[in-house]
Amino acid sequence: MQVPPLAPTVALFLDFDGTLVDIAARPEAVRVDAALPARLAAARDRLGGALAVVSGRPIADIDAMLSPLRLTAAGVHGLEVRADPAAPVIVAAAATGALAAVREALAAAGLPGAGVRIEDKRLALAVHYRDAPGRGEEVRALMVAVTSAHPALHLVTGKMVVEVKPRGTDKGTALVNFLARPPFLHRVPVMIGDDVTDEDAFRAALAAGGRAIKVGPGDSLAPERLADVAAVHALVATLAG
Repeated sequence: MQVPPLAPTVALFLDFDGTLVDIAARPEAVRVDAALPARLAAARDRLGGALAVVSGRPIADIDAMLSPLRLTAAGVHGLEVRADPAAPVIVAAAATGALAAVREALAAAGLPGAGVRIEDKRLALAVHYRDAPGRGEEVRALMVAVTSAHPALHLVTGKMVVEVKPRGTDKGTALVNFLARPPFLHRVPVMIGDDVTDEDAFRAALAAGGRAIKVGPGDSLAPERLADVAAVHALVATLAG
């Protein structure tokens, strides 16, 4: 099925890794197409500012990757929010005590090591096992065990990663909150993402009468599909021309 082009009346929400850039073995190793910042800036302008990145990354990482471009963004699955490019980043209250206890438990269990690494996002902890895919079941079981005593936290499972974060905020709530304010207000939302963590945002976009577009293979509630990152860039370019 061919994905229809984007109309200038939509509100566009984009995941980052696996959507705007190809996934790399380490988050800091991703390569950003040199034309991407200008393409996103042109699309944002065509949409009257109604474009946001909604990512599991901290907003500071997104800014560094797209520099000098700054976009409206939600980072760490909505725990960080920047309502417009000129606004400060608002950080949600974190379950710091519970997260500290999980950090200690993971260290005591021998993580990181042997192909498993911990990405400390301050508001959340992501345990990556892309370099040791055979340890996935072990990592998932350990994460369930070390978070079971902390009801304020929950687990998010993605591609070769398990992340622990405070409850109550996800990419779906971030999308809904953006839709409640200009320039996103009264626009049809379009969410594009590739991972399990994007399903909440897909659900929110569809509930608001919008579109959900899954990038790559895998089960998803999104009714539309793009093959890869290059296809996402081509779709965004329909707004940038």
